Amino acid sequence: MGSLQLNSLIKQFGKNTDGRIAVNGISLEVTQGEMVGIIGKSGAGKSTLLRMINRLVEPTSGSISFDGTDVTSLKGKALKKWRSECAMIFQQFHLIDRLDVLTNVLTGTLGRRYNILNLLKIFPKEEKINALKALHKLDLLGKALQRVETLSGGEQQRVAIARALMQKPKILLADEPISSLDPKNSKIVMDDIKKINNEEGITVICNLHSLEVAKQYSKRLIGLSEGKIVFDGPPENLTQELSQELYDLENE
Repeated sequence: MGSLQLNSLIKQFGKNTDGRIAVNGISLEVTQGEMVGIIGKSGAGKSTLLRMINRLVEPTSGSISFDGTDVTSLKGKALKKWRSECAMIFQQFHLIDRLDVLTNVLTGTLGRRYNILNLLKIFPKEEKINALKALHKLDLLGKALQRVETLSGGEQQRVAIARALMQKPKILLADEPISSLDPKNSKIVMDDIKKINNEEGITVICNLHSLEVAKQYSKRLIGLSEGKIVFDGPPENLTQELSQELYDLENE
């Protein structure tokens, strides 16, 4: 139930033989409730892979399916619904600085309830209560009426997580969610993502530049190199040699 399947997924940027292949024939299955860490050096295809799952980037070939639905063929309202069910957290937060925290969180409902009242920011009382609950879960209730631009980077990323929760997602995609944060805020954000995974059973697929963080929070790691899977398994099975290969580390 709720299984995500990628079948021979390829993404080529550019045409003919001159095109760069960012993702090269990836096939994998992620079951409901898993927390998967995607690891590898910059340019390995991690971000492109996540964006294809969300259909922000269109695959060149191959297919994506979720719970029996062919995601790659979705259009219009069905595609909008999928993007709501498959929420994404970005490295750069993508919040609206001049608006308060609560309104930013409420914008997460726009994918589900796209109507003129939403556009006018007249959100139903029920949604406001849900948004406040999401902020409470992330220890941000006291910041609800502050402008986003007054918050720290870690707090802004947690607002982005609360906004993603308002989409009522089945999958949470996190693309380098802590790359711009200091160690203290990185831990808070990753703890929150893990808590959501544990308590709500939401599947999490998280691109992480730090191998140590990936090992700490994910029971399954997928290592990418030049757009291909070179490792798929529990952290304890990842050898030092393969870790060095994944990150272009020199032997000491």
